[in-house]
Amino acid sequence: MFNTTSYIDRRELLKQQIGQGGILLFLGNEDSAMNYADNTYPFRQDSTFLYYFGIQEPKLAAIIDIDEDQTILFGDELTIDEIVWMGRQETLASKSKKAGIENVRPAVDLATYLKRASSTGRTIHFLPPYRPENKLKLFSLLHIAPEEIASKASVPFIQAVVKQRSIKTDEELAEIENAVNTAVDMHLLAMRMAKPGITELEMANAIEEVAKNAGGRLAYPTILSVHGEILHNHHHIHTLKEGQLVLNDSGAETAMRYAGDLTRTFPVSRSFTTKQREIYQVVLEAFEKASAQLAPGTRYLDVHFTACKALVDGLKALGLMHGDTEEAVAAGAHTLFFQCGTGHMLGLDVHDMEDLGEQYVGYTADLKKNTTTFGLKSLRLGKALETGYVLTVEPGIYFIPELFQQWEAEHKLANFIHYTKVAAYMDFGGVRIEDNFVVTETGSRTLGKPLPKKAEEIEAIRQEDF
Repeated sequence: MFNTTSYIDRRELLKQQIGQGGILLFLGNEDSAMNYADNTYPFRQDSTFLYYFGIQEPKLAAIIDIDEDQTILFGDELTIDEIVWMGRQETLASKSKKAGIENVRPAVDLATYLKRASSTGRTIHFLPPYRPENKLKLFSLLHIAPEEIASKASVPFIQAVVKQRSIKTDEELAEIENAVNTAVDMHLLAMRMAKPGITELEMANAIEEVAKNAGGRLAYPTILSVHGEILHNHHHIHTLKEGQLVLNDSGAETAMRYAGDLTRTFPVSRSFTTKQREIYQVVLEAFEKASAQLAPGTRYLDVHFTACKALVDGLKALGLMHGDTEEAVAAGAHTLFFQCGTGHMLGLDVHDMEDLGEQYVGYTADLKKNTTTFGLKSLRLGKALETGYVLTVEPGIYFIPELFQQWEAEHKLANFIHYTKVAAYMDFGGVRIEDNFVVTETGSRTLGKPLPKKAEEIEAIRQEDF
């Protein structure tokens, strides 16, 4: 946990930002069973609960009663049966004091407290739940049908949390850098161990061990594949062969649950082929141009379009596209090769606060998300950047045979795309490069220790004996 004052100050600021009275309800997460009740998945506390209370323990809830100016934690100490099986743990009372909370009540008291508040017409603010057990809790506590819960979540509560959690403090940045540093070690290991005959599964397992040995775990399921054109490829079923590319998108989560998220692409062979190096260089240039734009006041939507235009320029130079770059991007011709967004917010979640809604996290009332246009509908961040934002930049080029076949059959945007030449890349795979940044007062700073990006730097690592 952070210092006690950090949690007290966070809660005080939230009360000021909410702009109205009522009760703020926080539901922690529960253990979730894999196949029977006592065999559970690794526990992960809700990130917003963690942010304001810091306690990583299931079966907890809390309220901030703005009108009565009190904060209450609801939960139970371990029973003797639980102690028999798990041993003596730090008490809930001790943990609550570290979070700056003196008022701890039994879990059963929450329903009574909320019932009394509701009976007097007081407003109970809650955030949209993403786990079914918390939807059922809200149904029991507030008598809101599960299908209506999302629409009745408190928008002022969401907006206040997003505003506060978006600006990372120095202590948060230190945790994120720890996560990124572990992710760097994961990527270096993958680069060194790749060779013909090794499996994707062996590599994925090896880098997960690095994350766990650092005291945390994976921030998300590892994407590591010779089929890098599949954007979220979690199926580690292939054996590496000479001439292939490996795309590794993996990151660590610290013990305090802050995330790092990096991607590198490298050859199975000791060096890139000419074709691989050419495509890699196009992506690298797009990455550099996009990341150079990061600064307070810059819309991330414009950072995204900078990356898109750089990709088009590079593909034009290789003869795969042609025509006016601005017109090609406006028409969406680049999305044959780059189907997703250039980046997202990062913090306690790898896609930070995504459970609260992209329309609040990544966009504003003045800048609505485009939810229908191919490419833009996957852009999770578009709004103007502020000092303290932490985010990713991750352009890529992906040659997806099924998408190519569909577009070619329709002659879609043929005035921008050389289909005959693109056809020769259908066995290529994909390239993505990703780093994590914090927006500073004058621009941005790359988080974590350096991880090679230039083709020659990666080849130098590939020459090393593992």
